[in-house]
Amino acid sequence: MKTSSKARYALYLVVDIARFQANGAVSIREIAERQGISIKYLEQIATELSKSGFLQSVRGAQGGYRLARPAAEISAGDIMRTAEGGFLPVSCLDTDPTAHNGCPRQGQCGSTALFWAGLRGAIDTYIDGVSIEQLAGKDTSCG
Repeated sequence: MKTSSKARYALYLVVDIARFQANGAVSIREIAERQGISIKYLEQIATELSKSGFLQSVRGAQGGYRLARPAAEISAGDIMRTAEGGFLPVSCLDTDPTAHNGCPRQGQCGSTALFWAGLRGAIDTYIDGVSIEQLAGKDTSCG
């Protein structure tokens, strides 16, 4: 399974802000330079994270973004789900009834359905158990 670039970049964005916001709002331009990511793409992600209540936009000459809540209260899962729209190892685990018309293999899954549900639970537990504060304190120069 691969994580989308949007989810990865959202995490890089928020961790970068957590690391540098003590000096004031962090500009998208600064983040783009440090992370090597397109300004336009980061702006789109920052807008989404602002609407979801994770970032706060600061206007003006010293404008940019800062976290809307303490970094310890935001999980990697919060950010990744906001950017990605959720993580499902298989689509039939989606609880949104409008997302699919049922799984055509539902009668054949048997115990594999439990496997997929367990995998989703393990992923959720892990990404929800890591805070932005923890990530901001570590070297995240790879991946």
